[in-house]
Amino acid sequence: MIQAVGLTSIPRKAHPPAVDDVSFEACAGRVTALLGPAGAGKTTALRLMLELQQGRGITYFRGRPLHRIPHPAREVGVLLGDVPGHPARSVRGHLRMLCAAAGVPVGRADEVLEVVGLVSLREERLGTLSRGMDRRLGLACALLPDPHTLVLDDPTDGLSTREARWMHGMLRAHAAQGGTVLYTTADSKEAARAADRVVTLDGGRLAADQEAGEFARNRLRPRVAVRSPHAARLAALLSKEARAAQRSVEVVREDGNRLSVYGSTTADIGETAFRHNILIHQLADEIGDMGAGAGAESRDAANAAGEPATAVRERPVPERTPEERTRAVLGSSVEGRAAGRAQAVSGLLSGDQKPMVSSLVEAEPEAQADSASASTSASASTSSSALASASTTTSASDEAGAEPASTAVPDGAVGDAAVGAAGASPTGDSRPAGTIPQTDPADVSGSPAAPGGTAATGTNVSGATVPGARNPSTRTPGSGRTRTGRPVPARAGAADSPAHLSTLPPPISPRPAPSPLRPLRYELRRAAGIGTGFLTCGAVLVVSALTAVVLARLGHTPQERLFAAWPRELPLPPTALAAGLLGALAFGDEFRHPALAADRGTVPRRLGLLTAKLLVSGATALMLAFLTLGCDAEVLYLVYGRELTQVPADWLSLTASWFGLVTGCAWAGVLAAGVFRSATAGLAAVLAVPVLVVPAVHLTLGGSTVRMAAGLPARMRELLLLQWPFGGDRYLLATARVVAQPVGGALTLSLTALLCAYLAGTLRARAR
Repeated sequence: MIQAVGLTSIPRKAHPPAVDDVSFEACAGRVTALLGPAGAGKTTALRLMLELQQGRGITYFRGRPLHRIPHPAREVGVLLGDVPGHPARSVRGHLRMLCAAAGVPVGRADEVLEVVGLVSLREERLGTLSRGMDRRLGLACALLPDPHTLVLDDPTDGLSTREARWMHGMLRAHAAQGGTVLYTTADSKEAARAADRVVTLDGGRLAADQEAGEFARNRLRPRVAVRSPHAARLAALLSKEARAAQRSVEVVREDGNRLSVYGSTTADIGETAFRHNILIHQLADEIGDMGAGAGAESRDAANAAGEPATAVRERPVPERTPEERTRAVLGSSVEGRAAGRAQAVSGLLSGDQKPMVSSLVEAEPEAQADSASASTSASASTSSSALASASTTTSASDEAGAEPASTAVPDGAVGDAAVGAAGASPTGDSRPAGTIPQTDPADVSGSPAAPGGTAATGTNVSGATVPGARNPSTRTPGSGRTRTGRPVPARAGAADSPAHLSTLPPPISPRPAPSPLRPLRYELRRAAGIGTGFLTCGAVLVVSALTAVVLARLGHTPQERLFAAWPRELPLPPTALAAGLLGALAFGDEFRHPALAADRGTVPRRLGLLTAKLLVSGATALMLAFLTLGCDAEVLYLVYGRELTQVPADWLSLTASWFGLVTGCAWAGVLAAGVFRSATAGLAAVLAVPVLVVPAVHLTLGGSTVRMAAGLPARMRELLLLQWPFGGDRYLLATARVVAQPVGGALTLSLTALLCAYLAGTLRARAR
């Protein structure tokens, strides 16, 4: 079960927050759709729930916030956007790599491939998959750890009707097994057809929270689509004939020459157009979406007066003012707005919530007549006499200058989504989802309201008056203004009362991506899953062999440089450059294709992951260095004979230097790419060692380091009073000589600096 409370994003500059105080529930065993047009805040709400961006609010997944769950991937399966895998990796290889990251058996990859129907495409590269197959792979990645909850952002975007039907069938099957499914969509018909409950967002605020059946009755109505070059004239004629015939017809002007007619038929519209010689380009029956703010006011007022409702309105609807938007949100999202923040966080799971409804917090003087008529229309669905008396009381209170407590229908609410006198919410529920009423002593005591405003009150089932929910249009504590920007005089003693200060929801800090549970297996499968490493090793062996032959042909090249294929003109041999490139790609590919952090776009700095990458890159560098020596020696023997393949006398120190150089370049690439988050930066750091660091070390120390290293084993033996077993002093001397060389010292210094920078970044991320 998902319980989201007070989700609010951080506003940018003068713009309002993308998500403002959104609260809802998604129950286990049911499919919940988060509906809204582009820019409504659906993706931002999901990112706040998953703790992927800063904001305020809290979200419980089966009673625990995500940062309190030991292994979040095993609790929540996430699909945000496309699958960020390497284009050259196979489908099966990608899933096997994620199995190591999630700590599940490797056989789970074949199981989910069979579930999503990708068995026949398991060897296909990710870059060749179609949109539908990519969506299937994304669902397979979300299902891989066998999570209880699925959170998906527009999973059917760009899919065909058949693929979308298959996707909804998979989500329905997961919910039927007891799981929780929450997905976003912009298609109201799809939400009504595929979901059990529909949560509607409008402008970043909760507009409605309804069962799918009620949502379909309120939002989806049959209509007739008409296209005509004389759309304005036809709309006026249809409205005129509807009023004359006492029929309820609504004509909506769409963009261009399109009309949407509700409450009529194609035959009636066609006859009207024929009688008045109006050219028709299109005349078809459709199922129309009335939108989050449907024009229910005119119909409700007409029904209350016993007259047919005929209206002509145009789309796109002009943007509503903040006051109108506040009234719309308050009247239609009782579940999300009827809770005090501190009590909601502490008592969300206690189960002692009481049903209540919220009324209008603040009404404009010119809009009070509309509120009275809306109250009258709401009484038609519940109790006419009760709300009629309430409206009479409200009017009397307004005339007397007292604080009114009228119940209002939100601006743009749909049909029977008005608030009933019996405590029914606009969504048809009598109990708010995951909310607890917040008590305001000033309101309970009945202190007079400020001029121009009304009290935030709610009515529970028993009929008692309790303070209403925290509302965006109420005063910000200590500011002296409403959140809509208009000054409100403070009540005596209320602003300074601690009980009056609304408690903000807790802040949300971005949660870092988890480290792979089996980092060594993950890194091995990552490196072996694409052909980049194999191609690089093969290419560098060929280049080294050819370079060794050319250097031997030119002459005047030391034997150790022949074996390493290292011309004096190059700062590093080809093998060392290739090792540094492979090391840089170890982290660079993670940032380009963040399979570990698909929803974050960045890879965490974890010591376990770093250790695995250092081990794998070091082993690869050692193998490459050994193969280079062997291949170069064999090629020189075949071309020139034994003369150039004699083993040098100081082969031990030369071999240690060679292996240390190649391994150090690989580690420098890994650390630099991890610090600077780029493979290019990692390779640049490898090249900077001989070009920049070596000259600096050489100028600073000169040849003194070699003399200092000559007697190091003897001095250490005298200091520690220990004998080196198995000739250990000889190996220590070789190591000291390697480090004492300018290249060795520069590489050691660079590795130390990069490692310290990586550890500092890790500690800084943990401190945040």
